[in-house]
Amino acid sequence: MTPELFSLSSKTAEARQYIRAALQNEGIACFTCSFQAEDMVALQLVREIVPNVPVLFLETGYHFAEVYRYRDEMTARYGLNLINVLPEKTVAEQEEQFGLLYRSQPDQCCKLRKVGPLFSALEKYHVWFTGLRRVQSPTRANLQPIDSFPLPSGKRLVKASPLADWQDREVWAFAKEHDIPLLPLYAAGYTSIGCQPCTLIPIDPENARSGRWAGHKLECGIHIAEPN
Repeated sequence: MTPELFSLSSKTAEARQYIRAALQNEGIACFTCSFQAEDMVALQLVREIVPNVPVLFLETGYHFAEVYRYRDEMTARYGLNLINVLPEKTVAEQEEQFGLLYRSQPDQCCKLRKVGPLFSALEKYHVWFTGLRRVQSPTRANLQPIDSFPLPSGKRLVKASPLADWQDREVWAFAKEHDIPLLPLYAAGYTSIGCQPCTLIPIDPENARSGRWAGHKLECGIHIAEPN
């Protein structure tokens, strides 16, 4: 076995241990999925243990057409228990009331279409799995594989990111080894893919998320809450 394969095997075994540890207490688990590469890898590992885990997709109404097609293809291919998490207002209703918030107030747009809807959806769960990784951004450098996360209501979740210390090459190697198709937008040069109006090809080649929000910020607000 080559050193690369040994590293991947070791990382995969470790990720499975994190998943089992997060599930050791009784409770309902879910997985938030943007259908990017790390999410597809982490989701496969979680589904080995929780085959019908609810897969929460933040349906902002602003995604790339390629993302919607890929979401539907992967849902059919793997029989995913997909739950589209919707904002209170449609895109048309929000734009009629506020205009193009993603240009004028991107933080508020994220709050209305991503952060608020997800935190409401998470109220019914006890364990929250993500595909987050430390190397994705400086804002995720201290990411823990298993942590406690407080919702605005005061409820606390077990937040598990089993790929926390995986490198890009390990994500892509796992996907190749397990025949997981990836979003075609990667081939066009995108490295971190969110809503279409707020996603560009990376500005900084050393920061995969530097193409998000035209470089004005790196996070929508979901993953930057500090546990109390």
